[in-house]
Amino acid sequence: MSDDLNLETRTGLPDPLRVLLAAYPRDGWTTDPGFDDLIRFWLDRHLMFRRLLAEMTKTSEALLDHKAEPQRFGTAMSRYGGMFVNQLHQHHQIEDTHYFPVLMQKDDRVARGFDILDADHHAIDRHLSDFVDHANGALQKLDDRDRLQAATGDLHQHLELLKRLLDRHLTDEEELVVPVILKYGVQI
Repeated sequence: MSDDLNLETRTGLPDPLRVLLAAYPRDGWTTDPGFDDLIRFWLDRHLMFRRLLAEMTKTSEALLDHKAEPQRFGTAMSRYGGMFVNQLHQHHQIEDTHYFPVLMQKDDRVARGFDILDADHHAIDRHLSDFVDHANGALQKLDDRDRLQAATGDLHQHLELLKRLLDRHLTDEEELVVPVILKYGVQI
């Protein structure tokens, strides 16, 4: 994949893949007659991922600022991190096996965008694996505050990277998928 389409470096989808977004801009989605429960549910899932990342970031910052006890940090990070990883894997699997194959057939002009989103899923999987390693590394140090602080600093940096990459992906995905559904509808 060229650098301009790589999740780590791109700043958005190329204009040719945004052709439907021009006809169905984000600020009009919720008032469009095609805005249905499927779109609402799907966007709510994306919001959940963003909120979980924000909560884990806030949790790690509280520990780093000595405003949270190690056990409280551990409980919250285990809970939010497990939910985040499991739900995101499930979400991507459903998209890759059910939604994307149907949606990419709706409009040849944007079909290539689904290949980009699929590549994003693979890139995100690698970052999720790194996140799990960093989170587990911190959770294994709950009994040693100095080592926990250092490990949580590393975790926090990775959360910031993951947040940036996931937001880029989710935004691009929303701006590709929602206009396709609004224009053509979809039965999955």
